[in-house]
Amino acid sequence: MKRPNILWIVTTQWRAQALGYTGDPNARTPCLDALAAESVNFTQAVTPHPFAPFARAALLTGVSSPENGVRDYFDPLPTGTRTIAHEMERRGYATAFFGKWGVGKRDPSVPLVGEVHAKTVVPTAARGGFGFWEGFEGGFLLNDPWLHGSRLAEPAKFTGYQSDVVVGRADGWLRERERGRQGAGGGSKKNWQPWFCVVSLEAPHPPYDAPAAGIAARHAREIVLAANVPRGGAVESRARRELAGYYAHLEATDRSVGRLVAEVDARATAGGGEVGGERDDSMIVFTSMHGDMHGAHGLFRKGWPYEESVRVPLLVRGAGGRGLVSSELVSLVDLGALTLAWADGRKPEAQNEQLKARMQRISMPSVVALPQQCDRAWHGMRTMARKLVLNTDGSPWLFFDLERDPMERDNCVGDPERAGEIAELRARASFAE
Repeated sequence: MKRPNILWIVTTQWRAQALGYTGDPNARTPCLDALAAESVNFTQAVTPHPFAPFARAALLTGVSSPENGVRDYFDPLPTGTRTIAHEMERRGYATAFFGKWGVGKRDPSVPLVGEVHAKTVVPTAARGGFGFWEGFEGGFLLNDPWLHGSRLAEPAKFTGYQSDVVVGRADGWLRERERGRQGAGGGSKKNWQPWFCVVSLEAPHPPYDAPAAGIAARHAREIVLAANVPRGGAVESRARRELAGYYAHLEATDRSVGRLVAEVDARATAGGGEVGGERDDSMIVFTSMHGDMHGAHGLFRKGWPYEESVRVPLLVRGAGGRGLVSSELVSLVDLGALTLAWADGRKPEAQNEQLKARMQRISMPSVVALPQQCDRAWHGMRTMARKLVLNTDGSPWLFFDLERDPMERDNCVGDPERAGEIAELRARASFAE
């Protein structure tokens, strides 16, 4: 069986609403718009945990936090944990990871933004089993990042916009694989080993006022705000200011992603990339760890259970459709199982419990003691029509009718006429009374 090459492109803080193809008037994302036209667009995709360390751990392991070992913001993914890389390698894949790792051991006493976390070395044993690894733990340096890994024992500084640098390094690895295949097999498929590559980008994470590869932020007054952002005060002013920078980073990173997709496609038809007239396409996944509130409901950043925080983009090119829209209730925690199914030539739906249950579990395992973030731990569930969020003691916190109120402006948790509906959802999700 011919196994497809599979590329994951994973961003940070790119909320589902912020793309040209979703109708966002602020977003200039021509490359991702073009990718969407060739992909299945999972319009209901969510992150299981709207905070990056928890979400990354779930994405890599296919196990929700804290069951995967990551309960606190500074918890590293336990050494020896089996990840998607181990499973793909077992299937004969060459595996590689580039960019933001975010689940390594960090020093909580030093600033999160800056070179200390950017230069923190992730030991080989803590790199999730990837055969090739080149990245950085954190630091939020959207420009001039530090990288280390399989060929860089010590962190080295790379000049340029982070998304461009990381994409360029990943593309270099893919080029080397193509050259090696041609040298060994003369352009034939005899010595071909499929690859699984993860390209992990920090953008469009704050600081939003950082330079965005020469793309100038628009004036704050030009930003079109959603209806659930309060008007006429400090929240509106801040939302406009931050969104102006945010959309500049979206545009810059869209350009980087487009460059990588174009390079992958160019090599698919070059140097023996076609066999018997059949194009050797790679599967491409684009998604994000979580979103950002950007002033919705008067809130900022992530960790919150609202749509702006938990909904993420998810495009899959090569999953059996071009320009298709799917309302399946997928989550990032499912992406590993879906990817293994694609690699095995299986139909993924039969392996996906959440899809069969037609619900998505979402949660924050703990409070992250950083400014602007959600002030409580919580757990909840989401369907196409409803969202129920509970406090850790089991008491209902939020209940939204997403059909009637997609902007989540009417919390119905105290409505006696909704009591039966809430009880039914709790039972479906196995939440204790």
